[in-house]
Amino acid sequence: MGEHKLFIVESINKFLVWLLSKTGITIESGKEIIPAHLIMAIIVTLIILFFFRLTVKNLKIFPDKMQNVLEMLYKGFQSLIDDVIGTEGRKFLPALATLGIFIASANLIGLIPEMASPTANLNVTVGCAFFIFIYYHFQGVKKHGLLGYLKKFAGPAWWLAWLFFPIEFISHFSRPLSLSMRLFGNIFGEDLVIIIIASLIPYIAPLPMMAFAIFTSLLQAFIFVMLSAIYLSGAMASEH
Repeated sequence: MGEHKLFIVESINKFLVWLLSKTGITIESGKEIIPAHLIMAIIVTLIILFFFRLTVKNLKIFPDKMQNVLEMLYKGFQSLIDDVIGTEGRKFLPALATLGIFIASANLIGLIPEMASPTANLNVTVGCAFFIFIYYHFQGVKKHGLLGYLKKFAGPAWWLAWLFFPIEFISHFSRPLSLSMRLFGNIFGEDLVIIIIASLIPYIAPLPMMAFAIFTSLLQAFIFVMLSAIYLSGAMASEH
């Protein structure tokens, strides 16, 4: 089965090849200058920016339906953070909400014809996972100081540090692997099943799977954010 090239991806790369040819740079015909997953990630980001730019510029005291939806979304993220981290964690809401909205949108965009989920590519999910990995360690060091944060890896007693430190080290570095593989595996698998069903019986047969994929796409975004909040909670905790 040959790989289907998305029209928008092919068009952008052809334009870039033409643009570079005008500067004297010769690119092999058909070569992808920007890979599909990166183009789709940029498209998702631009859609999110454009959507929120339009919806938040005219906020009202008596909200309309769209403002109600946005406020419910905000309260949902806030409630999750309060439950997992506590009110201290509300300062992380912009980062976690942005990550959650991006992942949910990236998961769902693949259900639109001639679009693809950037999260069905491991490079994107690894990027998201390593962002939260660096972010929660940074916040832990910021609160406790470098030495104070490292003490959290040493266990309940100093004489057990030789045992606990390697375990904690392996545990923390397995987190981005787990986050990225879980998200990638679920979205890639869903997209592949939908493509196979659509190739066998087009139009009607893929609809039930696509409806199920909407639920699982949102669920995977929720799981990613919830686990990220748990990691932040552990990094901010005063006791091991």
